[in-house]
Amino acid sequence: MDILKSLGHPEEIYNLFKFKMGGCRTVMPKLDCESMSESLRTCYLYLNQTSRSFAAVIQALDGELRHAVCIFYLVLRALDTVEDDMTIPLDKKVPLLHNFNTFLYQEDWRFTESQEKDRQVLEDFPTISLEFRNLGQEYRDVIFDICHCMGVGMAEFLEKKVGSMKEWDKYCHYVAGLVGIGLSRLFSASQLEDPEVGRATDLANSMGLFLQKTNIIRDYLEDQKEGRAFWPKEAWSQFAARLEDFAQPQHLDSALSCLNLLVTDALRHVPDVISYLSRLRNQSVFNFCAIPQVMAIATLSACYNNPQVFQGVVKIRKGQAVTLMMQATSMGAVRVIISQYIQEIRQKVSPTDPTQDRTLQILDSIRDKNLSQDPLPSRVSSLSPVYLSAAMLLAALSWQYLSATTGQNSTGNMQGH
Repeated sequence: MDILKSLGHPEEIYNLFKFKMGGCRTVMPKLDCESMSESLRTCYLYLNQTSRSFAAVIQALDGELRHAVCIFYLVLRALDTVEDDMTIPLDKKVPLLHNFNTFLYQEDWRFTESQEKDRQVLEDFPTISLEFRNLGQEYRDVIFDICHCMGVGMAEFLEKKVGSMKEWDKYCHYVAGLVGIGLSRLFSASQLEDPEVGRATDLANSMGLFLQKTNIIRDYLEDQKEGRAFWPKEAWSQFAARLEDFAQPQHLDSALSCLNLLVTDALRHVPDVISYLSRLRNQSVFNFCAIPQVMAIATLSACYNNPQVFQGVVKIRKGQAVTLMMQATSMGAVRVIISQYIQEIRQKVSPTDPTQDRTLQILDSIRDKNLSQDPLPSRVSSLSPVYLSAAMLLAALSWQYLSATTGQNSTGNMQGH
């Protein structure tokens, strides 16, 4: 039960209730589907079916940017589905990836041979490509260009594993950094953000790399079970003969050393994340960008020096996620959140960890970048222990009632995810 996991965190309980009772609309207003064409409504249906992370914040974007980002996401989801499908032979997959952007202007193109769970975006690609062609030229140019670059990059890594740390950066650039660059160009094209946001490609690339590296680090065990390997050999070969050895209990110390090295590498992108977010002016764009980033730094904190990465699944609490989502709506609040999790990681750094010095150095650089002119507000509750105990008991009882009465209505929406 989600609320029980947050019993030691009263702020999370409050935010779970606030979110459940409609507070989610503060950052995720309800989408008006009645004014949409049938094909556009279908695209938003696919968005909610295929996106675990971004559907809600995409739907909260302002104006025509919302539709542009929705279509951008679905086009890249279709491309990614081709890449992920191991049943497609390479002699067919490589040309598909190289030419995928051209299918956007072929009205009837579809692919019906995929076995992936998200194959509907390929089987009904004509609906997606129709809505792509309905976008303004300024949006179509960005999506067409990024789709081409990403397809070529994905094809490059089909037959080779990530070796060096530079190759790790390159792979993450192709699959996520380009997304950040494309989104930034869309933000500027919409005129909701300054042209400089779209031109700052290095910062946008870091936004994508930070998210992608966090996912790769967290998903070690899942990827191993699926026969995938994204941890760079340059890192893991310092501590083991084989990447899969980290899942064995006798190799835990070595596994944690490699894990901490990779978390440290991911953290070096945080100063760029701070710089990027500081440039944003539109509230919906800021929410869209900031929420995944604070979720990522919370996830990295949970993963750092955590044996569970090699034994199961590391997830942040639902109450924690809701709290982050509802708080990360201003740069001041984001700085507070970053400071909190940087301090958490610092407290976990072992003096015997091989990457200790580098980790502390990067944490210091994040702290320096994150310093603001005004003192950071306290996130510690001032409520008395007696009051908190009573409040938590009431919250637990009330949550049971709310879950029972509203759970059946939550299917298909993104409030709880």
